Amino acid sequence: MHIYYYNENFKYQGEDVIDHDELPENATDVRPQEGLYLPEYDEKKRRWFESASKEYIESVQPPPPLPNDITTLKKQAALLTLQVTQLQRGGAS
Repeated sequence: MHIYYYNENFKYQGEDVIDHDELPENATDVRPQEGLYLPEYDEKKRRWFESASKEYIESVQPPPPLPNDITTLKKQAALLTLQVTQLQRGGAS
């Protein structure tokens, strides 16, 4: 049986496989859902929930990738094309 451990504050502490049906006192057979940063177990509802703050989640996100030179040049070319088009339309009036 696959089990999931939690500490005295019901925070996730890892998992294990046991070969008997009796759960340890600080464990459950309910698997935490994918995507939880700091899973916490609710014994009454028999489910895991997110206990991490928004600030914590944001702090562990990877920084956005820097644009590469080709992407930057494409954006600049598109902007210049738009500006030239606008100038041509404005000059023809």
